[in-house]
Amino acid sequence: MTSLTTTTSPTGDGPPVVNEVAGVPGGIGAEARAARADALDAWLRGILPGREGIALIAVGGLGRRQCAPYGDLDLVLLHAGVPGTDELAASLWYPIWDAGLRLDHSVRTVAEALSVAQDDVKVALGLLDARFLAGDRALADQLIHTATDHWRRTAVRQLPKLREITEARWATHGELAFLLEGDLKEAAGGLRDVGLLRAIATAGVTDALRPAVHAAHRRLLDTRDALHQQVGRRVDRLVAQERDGVAALLGLRQLQLGASDPAQRPEAVAEAGDGDALLRRVAGDARTVSHALDDAWRAADRLRAGRHRTAGGRPLRRPVARDVVEQDGELVLARAAIGARPDPSLSLRVAAAAATTRLPIARATCEWLAAYCPPLPAPWPPAARAALITLLGAGPGLVPAWETCDRYGLIDGWLPEWTRLRSLPQHNPVHRFTLDRHLVQAAYEASRHTRDVDRPDLLLLGAFLHDIGKGLPGDHSTVGAPLAEAVAARIGLPEDEAALIAKLVRLHLLLPDVATRRDLSDPKTVAGVAERVGDTTTLDLLHGLVRADAAATGPAAWSDWKGRLVAELVARVRTALDTGVVPAPPAPDPALVAGPLPVVHLGEDRVSVAAADRRGLLATVAGCLALHRLEVVSADAATVDGRALVQCRVQPRYGLAPDPIALSADLRRAVSGDVSVTQRLRGRALAARGQGAAPRVVWHREAATDAVLLELRAADAAGLLYRVACALDEAGAQVRAARISTLGGDVVDAFYLVGGWPSDADRARIEAAVLAAV
Repeated sequence: MTSLTTTTSPTGDGPPVVNEVAGVPGGIGAEARAARADALDAWLRGILPGREGIALIAVGGLGRRQCAPYGDLDLVLLHAGVPGTDELAASLWYPIWDAGLRLDHSVRTVAEALSVAQDDVKVALGLLDARFLAGDRALADQLIHTATDHWRRTAVRQLPKLREITEARWATHGELAFLLEGDLKEAAGGLRDVGLLRAIATAGVTDALRPAVHAAHRRLLDTRDALHQQVGRRVDRLVAQERDGVAALLGLRQLQLGASDPAQRPEAVAEAGDGDALLRRVAGDARTVSHALDDAWRAADRLRAGRHRTAGGRPLRRPVARDVVEQDGELVLARAAIGARPDPSLSLRVAAAAATTRLPIARATCEWLAAYCPPLPAPWPPAARAALITLLGAGPGLVPAWETCDRYGLIDGWLPEWTRLRSLPQHNPVHRFTLDRHLVQAAYEASRHTRDVDRPDLLLLGAFLHDIGKGLPGDHSTVGAPLAEAVAARIGLPEDEAALIAKLVRLHLLLPDVATRRDLSDPKTVAGVAERVGDTTTLDLLHGLVRADAAATGPAAWSDWKGRLVAELVARVRTALDTGVVPAPPAPDPALVAGPLPVVHLGEDRVSVAAADRRGLLATVAGCLALHRLEVVSADAATVDGRALVQCRVQPRYGLAPDPIALSADLRRAVSGDVSVTQRLRGRALAARGQGAAPRVVWHREAATDAVLLELRAADAAGLLYRVACALDEAGAQVRAARISTLGGDVVDAFYLVGGWPSDADRARIEAAVLAAV
């Protein structure tokens, strides 16, 4: 039988093809979804024979009449104990399967369905969407009305279990508002959560389905429709490669010039989908849904706990801050604050109180503040500035308080720049959050380090503003510095402190970049950082900012070895700033310069090798480590008293440490020239090469005291260091040190080549050899 689902054109960018046999239309939007429901209703009624005591009920998307182009059918065959039910069910299910539709089905009596709903809260929710399709309407109405009535009577008791299930789902799927490739249905703020709001509203707990939620829900449904139509099958995860196509189907378009000749450009303008605009819209809608659900959970908690009243019957109120009191577990304004002329700092002070007490702000209070709180003057009054610093330093309470204020437009009144930053995607996969949430998260993470610095307020503000330049042309650190300085001046910081905020923003990548890409034992490296930082106060602020930024970015942005490298650089720079003397390079491990050769030492994250002086030792060691699935994050090579020394910091590539006995044996054989090990590691390391954009080589002539720096930017791959080290060795270049920096799927590998290498021809030859090895 012909499938009932819609199809798209072969390219995926044409209009939906309507199935002429079944009459199920494609398309996007509420009318298209309703038309699909009508067509499916008519078809299903046609294949169910009329029989007393039998009813067909739709739940899920068909029950709600919100059918996606490639959605499932969720059906319940309800019966009153009549014979032949199993045969009747088979005569109904098989035509649906033959039509190519995915089907979730059950066969139950009214009592059985209610019993299952009583034991399983998810089934109880599903029955709230139940809709009669065909058969015995009275039987269907009995189930639908009884299930709804039972939910209304028991919802308050069942909501805690439902919340537990929901939070487990969120832990698995994340927050839709902050994901680059979120699940439109299952992630927090997605379509599944709208179903929870509908259930809570049905129970009469609160008016959860406000107009803003309805609008967000409609747009999320449209996005899923477009995603199905773009991909040509059922899929709920909005992956990167489909974003532009989905955006185009939704009418979110950007102009692209189709010709390089300026004279032809006006005639060659083509429209393409704006994937970033789609992500920002989805993020805003998901936040609306999440915020409404937070309100609904709190309303349910208050209903379950009961209201706290005074002896006179009035709500119990407890002062928590100036002009702010707690009432029924929420923060509301004191009566004096409402009656008096509002203070411009009032909204910030309420937000700070919410963050420090970890209590939510009542919806009515947020609406009042948005409507009546006057704008802040420039510069801000001290009370507003103090409230902002308190808010940013509140720790775990910061994010929910900030999100609440953002949903009601209060943030835009504090920081006009926020409109540009809100829900801005960050396409590097190491980032787990949109830009605005990343900045708030960075301030939260910085609060963990406020006791490590002389000026905790500047650390919090610097962390909050460090990426303010993103989304604008140019290097975001450079572009963002004057923007951050302007914000700091507007909130009332003195000129010198505002300049320091700009310096923190401009230099916020300095420490991690140098620590992971430069030789920390080279005096020129330390002197260069000390010169740019200038003083230990700034150094400590940058160190705290680096750790906060990395923690707010995501797990891939930080590791123990990176933390140790940054800490080592900070310690060396501090010594240089305190004493004016650059620390001397550390002496080689005494165990490597004495005793019989070869010497192999394995530590927790270090591998040290000494062998008879010969070329190619670094390449041999790197290849052997790659063979044992170890990533090299830094490498140092030296020659002492006729011995070649190689010391590497390593980490397991897949999280599992290698067998130390096997690794030690292979290293000893390899550095002794065992051909079998060399051949084995060469074949394995050369087998996997990186993909992506073309690799690039950058030369830094003045970055080291006794070497020239070759920086390779390429896709990450197993054995890359081995291949490049071999190529450099064969080209006659001696590597004194190497630093391996991995960010997502790319690497920036720095190689210190002994000598000046002044010849353009020699550098071109080296560069060609390195690129060929990649």
